[in-house]
Amino acid sequence: MVIPEVNASHLDALRAQRRAGGGFIVANPNCSTIGLALALKPLWDRFGVSQVQVATMQAISGAGLDGVSAGVISDNVLPHIPGEEEKLETEPRKIFGRWEGAFWPAELVVSAACHRVAVLDGHLEAVSVKLRSAATADEVVQAFESFRVAPEVAALPSSPPFPVQLHRRPDRPQPRLDRDAGRGMTVAVGRVRECPVLD
Repeated sequence: MVIPEVNASHLDALRAQRRAGGGFIVANPNCSTIGLALALKPLWDRFGVSQVQVATMQAISGAGLDGVSAGVISDNVLPHIPGEEEKLETEPRKIFGRWEGAFWPAELVVSAACHRVAVLDGHLEAVSVKLRSAATADEVVQAFESFRVAPEVAALPSSPPFPVQLHRRPDRPQPRLDRDAGRGMTVAVGRVRECPVLD
């Protein structure tokens, strides 16, 4: 399960699996997991992350062609998306884990609540994070603003120059305004502030 900007080193497993004569599958994670993991990466690298609480507001497009009908979602929020919470709670542990001849999951606890909302495209997540090292809101902002990916990842055809874009205005991000940033490959982050429950 690979997000190049987050865990490209996991591709090392392919060489070991080939030597062993086995096959392999490279997959991308759940759509909400991708946005969450990419937003967590600058914090993971700078401070470490031990706990995450996330509530998603997922667009209609995420349900696919056979998803939610207009009559159900119009003027409504669906408070549960089957299977989504389980993915958001397990996939980041794999993504932030390490490959050392075998995959070792990260010591990370994620609590997720997933909702379907009447937005056409672009998921939004409200995330609270418990850091392993104490940090001020300004230090977190600086971690987001200085985040860069490895040159080999930055050179990929679909890789945006800035995979995480920080907004300082309190009314951002918004799906309609920010979903196409970096040709749709950038995660928009905003409203960075101290959390009275976690950090």
